[in-house]
Amino acid sequence: MADKSIKHKQSAGAKGNMPDIAEVPEETDVSEQKERFRKFKLFNQRRGERTEKFKKLNYALLIIFPVFILSMAEIIQGCSVTRYFSMWGHHFGPMLFGLAITYLIFAFFLAIFRTGWITVLIESFIYLALSTTERFKYNTNGNHLIISDMKLFRSVKSLTSFAYIKITWDLVLCYLIVIAAILLIYFFNPKVKWKPIPRVSIGAVFVLIAFGFVMCPPFYRTAYSAFGIDDTYTIRQSKINEKFNKNGFIGFLLQTLSEDYEHRLKEPEDYSKDHVQDYLKNTSPVTSGNFNGGVKPNVIVIMSESFADFRVFDELEDRINDEAYKNFDKACQEGASRRIITPTFASWTVRAEFELLFGLPVKGLNDPNMPQRELNKEHDLPAMAQYYDSWGYNTAYVHPFQPTFYGRKSTYPLFGFKNLLFHDDDTNESDFTVDVEHYGTYVDDSTIFNQLIDLLNNSDDPMYIHTTTMQNHQPYNLGEDPDDEFGNYLQWIQYSNDALDKFLNQLEQLDEPTLVFFVGDHFPSLRNETSVYNDIDLTEERESLLYEQTCFFWSNYDADLSKIPDEKFSFFYVPYILLDIIDAPRDTFIEKMMNFMKELPIYSTAFDPSIEHVEELDELTYDRVIGDIYSDSPVTEIEE
Repeated sequence: MADKSIKHKQSAGAKGNMPDIAEVPEETDVSEQKERFRKFKLFNQRRGERTEKFKKLNYALLIIFPVFILSMAEIIQGCSVTRYFSMWGHHFGPMLFGLAITYLIFAFFLAIFRTGWITVLIESFIYLALSTTERFKYNTNGNHLIISDMKLFRSVKSLTSFAYIKITWDLVLCYLIVIAAILLIYFFNPKVKWKPIPRVSIGAVFVLIAFGFVMCPPFYRTAYSAFGIDDTYTIRQSKINEKFNKNGFIGFLLQTLSEDYEHRLKEPEDYSKDHVQDYLKNTSPVTSGNFNGGVKPNVIVIMSESFADFRVFDELEDRINDEAYKNFDKACQEGASRRIITPTFASWTVRAEFELLFGLPVKGLNDPNMPQRELNKEHDLPAMAQYYDSWGYNTAYVHPFQPTFYGRKSTYPLFGFKNLLFHDDDTNESDFTVDVEHYGTYVDDSTIFNQLIDLLNNSDDPMYIHTTTMQNHQPYNLGEDPDDEFGNYLQWIQYSNDALDKFLNQLEQLDEPTLVFFVGDHFPSLRNETSVYNDIDLTEERESLLYEQTCFFWSNYDADLSKIPDEKFSFFYVPYILLDIIDAPRDTFIEKMMNFMKELPIYSTAFDPSIEHVEELDELTYDRVIGDIYSDSPVTEIEE
């Protein structure tokens, strides 16, 4: 042991009694950390001194900040300083309203934290996030941000694929100015010394006012009137844009929030089993329906994303290639073409999808942007797939996008679909049984049509299929000219039509009777600053054309297409027309809807805001998707 000890000492001596090199950085790190902590402590100490030393300046900073952050938010969303000052000149009342709301929010957070920089940081984050989202959303599709859009927050990754997110120098400059303001307030460290009673009082006032603006019509109507806020109810995009331009960013957000609550769906006053059955008792006797001699044809409903015929606008005639709609016209001529009324424009595909899946009007649910979120999901729902399933059909829903978007994967089994086929590009998870190809950003229509053929070939039973495509969804900047959105859109439409023609030719060779319905869900979303819609003279009457879609019914057998009404009709009547063509059985509800189609062919707020609500149709719609399903349906017996 002694020898070992000596050797150790000698070894250390040989190194000149220097400490271990590995220990030096550790001591240095500790020393540097102490020094950094000392400087930070000193910096905070000086910040604390500035709180009192620059007391008047600090109060001024707190008083000015709400004006500053509202100004920055308006400039960011409007992309213009000039427009911001113009708003104060032409719409002083609404801008003053927005400022009052900004001060109220600021006072609320200041009462909670009492520290200026934390309050400033929180309000800056809220206003920057909202104004930036509004900027990108409006420039993407011409739709303004509303609070109910937050329901899609969980799908933000999907939404970013739709949007034109363009970071510009003015946006960066605005962010830098706000960051500089936050740092300035952090440096001077303004605080308030409010006692508990004032703080609680401010919080209580905030909560009461917030409650009043959301749930108390007499309060918010009085407030909106006093400040000149336009509270006209509309779902027409042009009117919504006018309202935004009058109310300003904050005024529009809050007013539409009040509007959403006021127009929320409520249970009809007289809703009951007896009341619903009274509506149905005078319908014609139930028809047996034998499928034209017992042969059940396949029924395929194709809702093509953003497919629209722009030839209805004469101003665009010279910009549309004759080849773009060539194969679509061919299909229309081979079958039967009509102009029908979609419940939406530029976005909210699920509005149109709901009407085709359920055979019910979104107007009957007060025109929600996302009607699928209104459904009673505690039991099966009487969508059209339930009828086909009860008649021995194999049923499938096909959509080449994320299964969680709009909650389709969890909700659509309730509609009667036995097969759900999704394709998620983000996770590379796919239910498709064919090779998946892309055109532009999304799965191309050829893939969808190949999948439909595969389903038909591998089913022993007749099939009812609904597919909502994705190929023609925005963005439209991946064509030959990234700046020519409309040209790229037409290029994609032509590509889609070529695939459609091939698909119909394949069905011609299929040894099974097949009926096809094809329609676009809505006119496309186009970037606001370069939108082709700016070149169209959209008078109030001509704007209705944006809610009309050209569709066709087509069959590979001798289907009686004369049963299709000649006049225009709403989307939600299509399922009943298909049932009439294939001679399917009718219960009293189907018979009732067929009668409605004759008496009230168009029932759409978007197409014609003057159409009044029909209590009978609204209550039946409520009964089918939210109520207790007292009307006849394939699931009524199950529920009983």
